[in-house]
Amino acid sequence: MAVNRVPVLKRCRALGIEPQFLGIDKTSKKNPTRSNRKVSEYGQQLREKQKAKFIYGVLEKPFRNYYEKADRQAGMTGENLMRMLELRLDNVIFRLGFARTRREARQIVDHKHVLVNGKCVNIPSYQVKPGDKIEIKEKKKGSARYKAENGVLASTSGRAVPEWLEADSENLTGSVKEVPARSMIDVPVNEMLIVELYSK
Repeated sequence: MAVNRVPVLKRCRALGIEPQFLGIDKTSKKNPTRSNRKVSEYGQQLREKQKAKFIYGVLEKPFRNYYEKADRQAGMTGENLMRMLELRLDNVIFRLGFARTRREARQIVDHKHVLVNGKCVNIPSYQVKPGDKIEIKEKKKGSARYKAENGVLASTSGRAVPEWLEADSENLTGSVKEVPARSMIDVPVNEMLIVELYSK
């Protein structure tokens, strides 16, 4: 399986993303060499695609598959794409505050810590639906990873849970209340530029 090993903060600087959107509590250094360079229309479109792929941890082929599926759905393709990325199980674990970063959330899912509606799911790209109940396995809930002083819950306690989710941090359970509208997704990506890029 392909793995993206690019240093996170370096990539954040290159794409102009604040590390906080990835769950990293560090300020990104300004990159003055890029501020006065004119970027072409294609360059802007490509950058938005790269930002979305990097934030959600999705590689090129799966990302294109998401786009093609979003294009077949009713409604605006860009908004459909963002909803599908947001409804990935690893992203939902991150959003609920059960992981510090989306990379850690992917690892938690891979290691079979997560139940969806009582069944173990170890596929990070699994698409959750409204009404789904997500929880950490009972035997994992008391582990140091989550409950220690420097564990996940201590690190994510100040993070706001999106309004389309409901979280019970004490019991490490959560649920999906609704499909998120674009206005509920606080990701700094212009999805219309991604649509323009793939529409060529």
